[in-house]
Amino acid sequence: MNSDLVQRRARLTPEQRNRLAQRLSGSGATTRAASAIPRRNSSTLPLVSYAQQRHWFLWQLEPLSTAYHLSGALSLTGRLDIEALRSSFDALVMRHESLRTVFRANDQGMAEQIIAAEQKLDIPLVDLCGLPATQRTVCAHEEVKRINATPFDLTQGPLLRVVLIKIAPEEHLLVVVMHHIITDDWSKRIIIDEFATHYRACVQGQALSLPALPIQYADYAVWQRNWLEAGEKDRQLAYWRAQLGDDHPVLQLPTDHPRPSTASYRAARFSFVLPAPLVAGLQRQAQRQGATLFMALLAGFQALLQRYTGLDDIRVGVPIANRHRIEVESIIGFFVNTQVLRNRIDSRAPLKVLLDQAREAALGAQTHQDLPFEQLVEALQPERNLNQNPLFQVMYNHLREDHRPLENLPGITLGGYEVDEQTAQFELTLDTTERPDGQVGALFSYAAELFEAATIERLGAHYLHLLQQLAEHPERILGDIDILSGEEKAQLKAWGVNEQRYANAEPVHRLIERQVEACPEAVALIFGDTELSYAELNRRANQLAHRLIGLGVKAETRVGIAVERSIEMIVGLLAILKAGGAYVPLDPEYPQERLNYMVTDSDIGLLLTQSHIRARIPHPAQCTVLELDTLDVSGEGAGNPAIPVHGDNLVYVIYTSGSTGKPKGVGLAHHALAEHAQAAVGFFGLSAADRMLLFSTINFDGFIEQFFPPLCAGAAIVLRGPQLWDSDTFYRELINKRITVADLTTAYWFLLAQDFARQGPRDYGLLRQVHAGGEAMSPEGIKAWREAGLGGITLLNTYGPTEATVTATALDCGSYSSDDSVPMQVSIGQPLAGRNIYLLDANLTPVIPGVAGELCIGGICWRAATSIVAG
Repeated sequence: MNSDLVQRRARLTPEQRNRLAQRLSGSGATTRAASAIPRRNSSTLPLVSYAQQRHWFLWQLEPLSTAYHLSGALSLTGRLDIEALRSSFDALVMRHESLRTVFRANDQGMAEQIIAAEQKLDIPLVDLCGLPATQRTVCAHEEVKRINATPFDLTQGPLLRVVLIKIAPEEHLLVVVMHHIITDDWSKRIIIDEFATHYRACVQGQALSLPALPIQYADYAVWQRNWLEAGEKDRQLAYWRAQLGDDHPVLQLPTDHPRPSTASYRAARFSFVLPAPLVAGLQRQAQRQGATLFMALLAGFQALLQRYTGLDDIRVGVPIANRHRIEVESIIGFFVNTQVLRNRIDSRAPLKVLLDQAREAALGAQTHQDLPFEQLVEALQPERNLNQNPLFQVMYNHLREDHRPLENLPGITLGGYEVDEQTAQFELTLDTTERPDGQVGALFSYAAELFEAATIERLGAHYLHLLQQLAEHPERILGDIDILSGEEKAQLKAWGVNEQRYANAEPVHRLIERQVEACPEAVALIFGDTELSYAELNRRANQLAHRLIGLGVKAETRVGIAVERSIEMIVGLLAILKAGGAYVPLDPEYPQERLNYMVTDSDIGLLLTQSHIRARIPHPAQCTVLELDTLDVSGEGAGNPAIPVHGDNLVYVIYTSGSTGKPKGVGLAHHALAEHAQAAVGFFGLSAADRMLLFSTINFDGFIEQFFPPLCAGAAIVLRGPQLWDSDTFYRELINKRITVADLTTAYWFLLAQDFARQGPRDYGLLRQVHAGGEAMSPEGIKAWREAGLGGITLLNTYGPTEATVTATALDCGSYSSDDSVPMQVSIGQPLAGRNIYLLDANLTPVIPGVAGELCIGGICWRAATSIVAG
């Protein structure tokens, strides 16, 4: 984060640094931090630093991990003196104790450093010159990957690995890999500079001119512990406690693949360059707000994370060089520290406020940068989890590239060579780099097992868009910014908007009457051993409808129907619609309190019931009650009533479960039911040859979908009796009744799938399609479905609240080609005709594809569903 500040501080004289330290501490006296770091006594035990202690612990957990390898490579073009190269590295190792350090556990189980007095470095030469020229580059790349992927044993040195790859007589690759426990990124430049100095002196026969190091890394480790324990730790810890608080939310980005129980990921990368006008705009805005480019880029990243997660507490890990002491500037070692920069983001706040907050957090962290991250974790004790980092889960690092070019060696031209990372330390890391030519590059490193490349590329585009808004419109509210591209908007529309309509569909009872005319003798209803033809069902419904009309039922009259599962139930429902009324289902098994509320709230004008349950059904004193099992309507007309029905007239009122409070009456209009019936005929694929199981009870909206669509298509409905079938009965009825389509609750379907899987594959008669809805479908259920031999039968996962006219979306689970392709969360599919699906955030802004949001349903079938309020 602060390499530019560190470099500026490094150019100060010791006296100037002392004065700076005094100003930061608020004291006029020289602080202990400003006093020189002493060399340790020969008798002093070389303790590990706090950062090394943490890496020792991490290595013991995962000794084969390459997540903390620091790798680099140089291309060497020209006549290379290999012996001079080896001699140069030997001199480098002798100069820096950290390069000849290994670690072990002492008698108390704590890590300690073991520093070898001297150590020769073995630098193998991998000669690829014998290979065809076309293969050498590829083989060299694979060799670099192999070198980097070989784990270190921290108890066995060296923890510096150098390999020379010969591609051609005057073309080599120098590969250097170190474990993070002995080095950091700052150290890389020291290694390059000192290697070049040693090599040049060796080739030219000159004496070395490097100044003696004032201390070694182990001296710093001892001093760091003593200084912090003398009171500085408590002072800085007090700041961080106040800054981070007691609650430490976990930032979990939406992923393309489920997270495993332990985090061990392959690293993948996506890089891009910020446009020059954008960089200039960010610098101007940062200057106006007294900030730096780093702070602006950080604020943009935090805003991006807020939009992707919805969290208002965004925490990002930011590494700092931690080299503000003059004694450590030229030492190879592990000095880098990690800070947690927090931004409390209100999505209704302007972007410039986010930048102000990022600036204040960065400045505060800068003056409290010495507290090791390990000590902060130990003090705050966040909840620990093996698959996530404590206190923060994403990393951001901002660097300024050294403006000095690589110094060419005698007879050798040096060039850079990109080394791919093997393991990702975090799920997501952003690196931004200010280059000598003024360009700013950005690099997203991410866990390949969690994210697809296209997802991260989209993330990068959204980051650029937010930065553009910060640069040009800092007054804009974060939650109001539309960060979706035109292509993304088109994709969301394709996913969520179904423009198909059945606007001219007649009311469902009219559609059923057309089937009566077309096939009067076809079977319409099967209940137990009884079969009713379309003509008979229509005649009985017509006669009851004429009686209802005579009793005053008309459009918008709400008619309660409280009956057990029976033929009378089907006849009663059709009769109410034919009379122009709207039915209100009342379950006789419901508690009296609930029934009283529903009857009062819906304001029914008439009640249809049965004689043996009449006493259990409440009704207003002035309400007419008809007992369907004793009612004689033989004297009524058998013709279709000619009652005009408007599409906006009410067709039914169904009450929700009331799990979140009082039951809510959801009313639907005729045109919405007609549209849905037509759509259902389509996604069920119904024809006159089908027999559909009427599984649901009359009180739930699933009943509507299992009742009206098959009769509108000329198919038969098989009415289940009052008792819920077990899997054996279901199978027997499936075969005996020749059921072709079943629409089931997800929980019941799951039990069937498991029981059928235990039976093994067998014949399922004429069954061709099954729908499961009402709750989330499990991947285990789909697997059991296939194991039962049902893989060839269409399985739809359906979703929809009562307010959206039963089913709003459907997914054909056959789209999952195998069990391995089924995600942990099965999709709800795409919207049916008359529905539009939107995923919105708390600001009612469409969320980014792949990001969780609030599901909102629109469209004509939604608008027709309204809440019924008493009075």
